[in-house]
Amino acid sequence: MKAPHLVQRTGTACIAALGIAVAGCGANAESSSSDLGEVGTVSSAVTATAPSVDLIAIGTISGSISDRSKATAAPLENGVAGNLLGGLGSGLAHAGGDLFLALPDRGPNAVPFDSTIDDTVSYINRFQTFELALRRNAPGATLPFSLTPELLATTLLWTTDPLVYGAGDPEGGVGAGAPALNRGPISFFTGRSDNFDPSKLSTNTLDARLDPESIRVSIDGLRVYVSDEYGPFVYEFDRITGRRLRTFAIPDAFGVANLSPQGAVEISDNTSGRVANKGMEGLALTPDGKTLLGAMQSPLIQDGGTSGRFTRLVKITIATGAISEYAYELTNIGTDKKPKFPTVSDIVAVNDHEFLVDERDGNGLASDNAAVFKQLNHIDIDGATDVTDISGDANLDGTAIPKTLFLDIVATLNAHGIASTEIPAKLEGVAFGRDVVLGGQLVHTLYVSNDNDFLATITDTTHPNGVDNPNHFFVFAVPRSSLPTYVPEPIL
Repeated sequence: MKAPHLVQRTGTACIAALGIAVAGCGANAESSSSDLGEVGTVSSAVTATAPSVDLIAIGTISGSISDRSKATAAPLENGVAGNLLGGLGSGLAHAGGDLFLALPDRGPNAVPFDSTIDDTVSYINRFQTFELALRRNAPGATLPFSLTPELLATTLLWTTDPLVYGAGDPEGGVGAGAPALNRGPISFFTGRSDNFDPSKLSTNTLDARLDPESIRVSIDGLRVYVSDEYGPFVYEFDRITGRRLRTFAIPDAFGVANLSPQGAVEISDNTSGRVANKGMEGLALTPDGKTLLGAMQSPLIQDGGTSGRFTRLVKITIATGAISEYAYELTNIGTDKKPKFPTVSDIVAVNDHEFLVDERDGNGLASDNAAVFKQLNHIDIDGATDVTDISGDANLDGTAIPKTLFLDIVATLNAHGIASTEIPAKLEGVAFGRDVVLGGQLVHTLYVSNDNDFLATITDTTHPNGVDNPNHFFVFAVPRSSLPTYVPEPIL
């Protein structure tokens, strides 16, 4: 087996791992300060009033193009190309400068073809490296900056551990779940829902199925941490090669014992553990590089499932793997008589104990309705109650971490003329970027991305003639006064 190797290009790394996990290279990833309009230090003489948290740029990338992994271009079980560029806003991580890592989820399963495996396919899990450079617009433009995403590289995720793949559905004509690209000890992770060992808990680390939802870059820049919905899992991968290096043990209480490739069956057959397709959705890394904080999309079954009020945040000490748990109370977006709860899609660190939590409904573009509730809430886990030994919705009452509204995304986008029916339903990735100057003051940037479910276009009652459904990158300016305790991650 050919050894992994690294090809260096100006400003970014372009990887060709194992001769299989091929990554492409783009143009220079470094941007000059003049492009950003005085990025860097601001004179102490500046006295302009700081702006409020507001939208400053929107970038989009087509959902009908390929990524840079030509080796995976063959059609998947449903006929969709295996290297379709999509779903990449499920997770977003700053990698220094203008570099970001974007994480697709389990693949293009929106095309019906076999309900016995929930229409999932043998899409090889991966992350995409992007340049997301802000360019200052001329005075009078709608927004102060423009953003044109450039895909630089594609990195496939694999391991040398012997993974378990499903047998497929012979009657339906769907073969076994092992990717054709597997070679010798090299086993790739895929989105197929039947790639598991039914005799073990869903937290079995040899299951090949992976539904990645959030990604963070280690402060040395050499590793990435990825959260998963299937297990749930938190994995550490080598950023250069895509090889799995470590698995952080999530408590058995988060796993399910009765596994099924059909999410609805799995939900009905279990009385504890994560709700199917609502596992470890968000992941934050503290700027000291020592702690991960994972966020469950919805409450555990024993805590009420999708009818529960409290989902769990899982704190992981990276050096030891030690775990503690906290309760996060979801907002009731229904009524007192008929409660309805949103889900958590991501979490990002403000400093070593404060975080922003992405809490949202499922409404908007691609859902044939209007977005209503998409918010970032501020929390502080200092002094929070460890709920590891507390179970049940009623018992968790009074233990939740206090939260305050930080950004109402729907209201902010509406204020810029974006109709609620045009706001992507799945705003799932959140990451801070580098600071820029706006209105004479240095402000932080906050990027929010969406998962387009690998659907390049959408046709629905709001868009009867069809409409493009790209991946979006919404960029917000955050004045330092809004987050006075913010500490950037010092990625080397």
